[in-house]
Amino acid sequence: MSSSYRLPWRCLWLSVLVGCCVPAAGGAVAGEPTRPMRAMRALVEADWIDRDAQFTVAGDPKAVAEVRFTLAHTRDVVQRGNKLAERNRSGADLKRLEPLLAKLRQLDDRLAKLERTGKAPSDVRRKVYLEARSLLRQIAFSNRLLDMDKILFIKRHDPVGYIHMCDQYYGCNAKPGGGLFALCDPFGPNPKVINLLENSVVQKGRLAGRKLEGGSLLSPELSYDGRTILFAYSEAKAYAKYQGKTAYEWTPECSYHIFKVNVDGTGLVQLTDAVNDDFDPCFLPGGRVAFVTERRGGFLRCGRNCPTYTLYSMEPDGSDIICLSFHETHEWQPSVNNEGMIVYTRWDYVDRDTNVAHHIWICYPDGRDPRSFHGNYPNDRASRPWMEMSIRAIPGSHKYVATTGAHHGHAFGSLVLIDRRIEDDNAMSQLTRLTPDVPFAESEGRPIRNYMVYGTAWPLSEDDYLCVYDRHVKNRGIYWIDRFGNKELLYRDPSISCLSPIPLRPRPMPRVIPEGTTQTLAARKAGGGDRLATVAVMNVYDSDFDWPEGTEITHLRVIQLLPKATNPPNKPRIGVANQTNARSVLGSVPVEADGSVYFEAPVGKLIYFQALDAKGMAVQSMRSGTYVHPGERLTCQGCHEHKRRSPSEPVKVPLALRRAPSKLQPDYQGSNPFNYVRLVQPVLDRNCVGCHKEKKALDLTGVVEGSNRFTRSYNNLAGKYGFYFHVTNGSIKTGVHGGSRTIAGKFGAKASELLKYMGREHYGVKLSNEDFHRLTLWLDCNSEFLGAYENIEAQARGEVVLPSLE
Repeated sequence: MSSSYRLPWRCLWLSVLVGCCVPAAGGAVAGEPTRPMRAMRALVEADWIDRDAQFTVAGDPKAVAEVRFTLAHTRDVVQRGNKLAERNRSGADLKRLEPLLAKLRQLDDRLAKLERTGKAPSDVRRKVYLEARSLLRQIAFSNRLLDMDKILFIKRHDPVGYIHMCDQYYGCNAKPGGGLFALCDPFGPNPKVINLLENSVVQKGRLAGRKLEGGSLLSPELSYDGRTILFAYSEAKAYAKYQGKTAYEWTPECSYHIFKVNVDGTGLVQLTDAVNDDFDPCFLPGGRVAFVTERRGGFLRCGRNCPTYTLYSMEPDGSDIICLSFHETHEWQPSVNNEGMIVYTRWDYVDRDTNVAHHIWICYPDGRDPRSFHGNYPNDRASRPWMEMSIRAIPGSHKYVATTGAHHGHAFGSLVLIDRRIEDDNAMSQLTRLTPDVPFAESEGRPIRNYMVYGTAWPLSEDDYLCVYDRHVKNRGIYWIDRFGNKELLYRDPSISCLSPIPLRPRPMPRVIPEGTTQTLAARKAGGGDRLATVAVMNVYDSDFDWPEGTEITHLRVIQLLPKATNPPNKPRIGVANQTNARSVLGSVPVEADGSVYFEAPVGKLIYFQALDAKGMAVQSMRSGTYVHPGERLTCQGCHEHKRRSPSEPVKVPLALRRAPSKLQPDYQGSNPFNYVRLVQPVLDRNCVGCHKEKKALDLTGVVEGSNRFTRSYNNLAGKYGFYFHVTNGSIKTGVHGGSRTIAGKFGAKASELLKYMGREHYGVKLSNEDFHRLTLWLDCNSEFLGAYENIEAQARGEVVLPSLE
């Protein structure tokens, strides 16, 4: 900086702190800056200059040093200041805003004079630029939405080990450091940082009597009244043991557990404790706490040693823990929208590409009726972000803000708005880029780490947000940003990243939605002893796709998807399809003439449905899953009904609802538990093996062979003649074995090569109705071989093996 330049110290330099610096207690000369103030000023200037490097001349690195201070760029800063002032005017303190605009006009006049001369020394240009930047910052802070006096946040290191959306939340990968903090007076003249846990001692739980020192914090949550904080904490003991390398170890000392503390640091208690990770707590309007945990059991199907985690809830004292989600793979970061519903991220890859569907889901606070209205069925891997994390409803709006993370990354990337009222085109129609300066990590930008820039946005309006940011992806600081490209640093610690800024103040609580299940202790005490759950479909033909002409659906098949009980991918391989689910056919129920269905549904199982014709062949099939809880009454309008269209009032009560709910009618032996040797091999033995041996045709015997321990008939039939969807990175592009959604009438047995060999045209074959159904059932179930992840030798011999996880 030129020695002839001195910025007025009354500017809001103090809105930035370095580490935990606070103004010195004494010794400063009146009117002169203290040492911390000079450090703050330098940090703000450095941030402005660094970020404005994005305005450099493309392809000309020599121009970088000077272009930030060109008069043209300073003119752009002045124009942004005027636009921002106009936007803030309606709610700003005009006594504060008008003097800033007067100074901006004066600066504009000086800038015009310099532009007319055509020449200006470097130090003059720098001075004018920094003055413009300072005024822009002060105008930004006149925004009425920034009237908070504290911001809650945490400091934490990025996790170590394998960079992946799942691994980042295992406590065994946590790096010690950081804590729970409040940034006081963040937009005022004298902000400071307070360590909220500095004097806190755990009062309850395994860590009672200890301070939470030397570990790692995650996912803070503030109560609606602004008095209580929830967070997850790991002692991070694996870090030293494995010297900061990838660790897959689950112990109470390694895993995350949920704690509660008052905002003044008192009342610190441990709410959960186990070998599994518990994290992402979320206050629910009804008083309970939702959180994410590995308690459901099961492992990731596509890699490494990765336990799955899903939504649960508990009482605010940690008691009465219940499962909200019976999904078979990972879920993240529940929050509550303006209608009182839970919104969260779910990884949904049932019979689909592993990498491209981790987007917003919504359910009732008791876990009922999980639905996806956006992002679950992309047409192409590059057509939208692969993942949306840290999803929050925007106050006074129907929209949401999210971070577009990467499958092979952490929960950072670019920020977007999600508008569910717009029709989903399976691409970008429902998304608006808030930070177009950063492409979507992985789907647009690689190497992925370079694009893990923004994160944990807290919406103040559709235009204004708190978030963390660092374009160099080193130590993310806390920023205010708006959707028009403005951003101002509020705080950065040069030694560790910040995360999850939250205004530390009360906020409106959404409505309390009455419980619709009987699973909580409170519901059971209130007389809700009914454990039966039902599913009703008003009209299966009410769909957002076209049914084949003349289609008549007579039954609905219910299939259970089983959580993976073993951790390596394809260990064991379930069938010809890569990394697919084991499944069981629970049975079928009748569909009435008007398309209505009503049946008793199994509680606590991830299920999906297939619409069957009169021959028992699937015409349409889900590539996702749902579940019901004790006492739940789940209602669907149709089969993939239009998400944005309100259901029409039926003229009369649907036929199925005029009677008692149907009970599931089991299918043939070998369907539950599923087993190819029990379901299919008897059909081949009765109808095919002898003739094939005689004619030296395809060997369809039940000899067990190969490393996968499949039978010879399976190996010869499944790949070439079966129907299946692969479940891998990129399988969306694998033609009939990929895609995102099932095409009605072109699925399963109806689309298989084997179907043409199942009738008289193939050497006069005449299958019995049972044998025909056994084969089509196998083809409709992804042509699988195993029905459980355990004891594959016994399954290959045709023995009944029950899954250990359901």
